[in-house]
Amino acid sequence: MTSPFTAEHEAFRKTVRDFVAGEVAPYVDAWEEAGIFPARELFTKFASIGAIGLEYAEADGGQGADHWYTVVLSEELGRVDCNAIPMAFNVQAYYATASLAEHGSPELKARWLVPSMRGELVAAIAVTEPDAGSDVAAIRTRARRDGDDWVINGAKIYITNGTQADWLCLLARTSDAPGYRGMSQIVVPTATPGLTVSRSLRKLGNKGSDTAELVFDNVRVPVTNTIGEIDRGFQQQMHQFNLERLTATYQAVGQMQFALERTVDYLRIRSAFGQPLLANQHLQYTVAELFAEVQILREYTYSCAAKFAAGEDIAQVSTVAKLKAGRLARTVADTCIQYHGGVGYMEETWVSRYFRDARLLSIGGGADEVLLRMLTKQYGIDQ
Repeated sequence: MTSPFTAEHEAFRKTVRDFVAGEVAPYVDAWEEAGIFPARELFTKFASIGAIGLEYAEADGGQGADHWYTVVLSEELGRVDCNAIPMAFNVQAYYATASLAEHGSPELKARWLVPSMRGELVAAIAVTEPDAGSDVAAIRTRARRDGDDWVINGAKIYITNGTQADWLCLLARTSDAPGYRGMSQIVVPTATPGLTVSRSLRKLGNKGSDTAELVFDNVRVPVTNTIGEIDRGFQQQMHQFNLERLTATYQAVGQMQFALERTVDYLRIRSAFGQPLLANQHLQYTVAELFAEVQILREYTYSCAAKFAAGEDIAQVSTVAKLKAGRLARTVADTCIQYHGGVGYMEETWVSRYFRDARLLSIGGGADEVLLRMLTKQYGIDQ
């Protein structure tokens, strides 16, 4: 297909790449070691180059840009030496804020969205629970109405930015309707009495971002903090998940391309049996095939992006994209670490980190098995 990117898109690509090199790359190792990064400080810097809320209205602190700028940004974030920072950034720029931007009242957007787009407030999305992961319809956290307030009780887990967030986009039950019915999205300030971080979680990968378990004990917020319609939160959340899967896939394509390029560079300079490793034809063919697989996935994601930009339903294509990206990322990461040998197994190397970080893509945002279940229904082959 003809390149969808204009000269302006490519200029933005260079801006993001330079930003990553100057403001992110030098600090990744320290943030990974600390298990946290300075979210407000870094998000403010991201905002200074217009990277947060690219497609949101300018009145809400966004840039009013087209979707291809999001593709560019996501691909370039794939060149960060870890997945933790891009993941936390995506929560701020898309996952926790998309429903607020689309469905929020003017008052909610002015109070929470606008400063978040400037990086002045840190956002998190609170959906997953200890007993309800990819099965969103099974969540139990309850918001009971008491006059003009919601009184919230329950727990959320695996919350990215959870220890630093100023506010949450919370999905909670607001009626007795079963399953996916009767849920609402609610803005919950984290300073509200009764809301506590019960623990900060240690992870296999993505170590540079904070991940929390949250407990809600009679947390009281105004009903006016509801995003969109009461009892329509599940539907709004599913719409947001489509965008989450797309941006994760764009980013994964950038990560895989960068990982393969770096692995080829290593194979050129690493010698064994009197010649560079890259002289081995088996290694050449394997890497060439992986480059081809990444190219196929990239073209598919561009097709998805075109559909999204045209306002088409992307529920199925975003599911396919995320499923294939997660599986291909595991293959690429495994090959890269294998071809680096012993040095790749050392924890301080980029390839070891990539191997650990890449594994999350087949779990977060909908596990592979959940995506396959969705596809069987969409293809009409479920029993």
